[in-house]
Amino acid sequence: MAKIEIKELLTAGVHHGHLTRKWNPNMAPYIYKEREGVHIINLYKTRAKMEEAGAALAKIAQSGKKILFVATKKQAKDIVSEKAKSVNMPYITERWPGGMLTNFQTIRKAVKKMSTIDRMKKDGSFDALSKREKLQINRLRAKLEKNLGSMSEMTRLPGALFVVDIMKEHTAVKEALKLNIPIFAMVDTNSDPTNISYTIPSNDDASKSIEIVMSHVAASVAEGLSERKSSKEAADSATEK
Repeated sequence: MAKIEIKELLTAGVHHGHLTRKWNPNMAPYIYKEREGVHIINLYKTRAKMEEAGAALAKIAQSGKKILFVATKKQAKDIVSEKAKSVNMPYITERWPGGMLTNFQTIRKAVKKMSTIDRMKKDGSFDALSKREKLQINRLRAKLEKNLGSMSEMTRLPGALFVVDIMKEHTAVKEALKLNIPIFAMVDTNSDPTNISYTIPSNDDASKSIEIVMSHVAASVAEGLSERKSSKEAADSATEK
């Protein structure tokens, strides 16, 4: 696993917290000092927490479980979708669908609807529909793709959630807590890390900060997937002998 350099975290602005008047006291252990009315995050603690989270995410990926990435804020969504795609993991970067986890079977039905439409287009039955019906179905398909596109291969609940900004994604966090799904998150100084399984104290507003943390996270997941592949190949080779 690549070493995390404090200088890189500093350059990316990972240490910039929120205004002191907006802070959450439960973030006190991760705060280095106050500068001009803004809390500064202790980057040595950030690095340690990134390494800890990375090791845990690698193990989850190695076990074959999916990690669901959640980030709907403007400055995070493109970065998160790109990193999640790079390791073939599901992600939500549009509005969080209520009941995504707690009512998973209903979400699966919506995903199946998407697959049904795709089959209709392949077997030719879509062509037999009227122009109006085609338009309605295409609109439905586009809406489902936008909200649930990356979920099509997720047949069971995820092994973990990775969240950027737990305050904004409070509904997702609440559902994961209800189902005892481990939560990994970038947590800024205005948030409460109490119920987060793996807190990464960091600036969750700046794109450069999100980019550097997500790059490490994706690399850790990729490492876990690589180890899983190697183990499978070794097992297959032993079986053939």
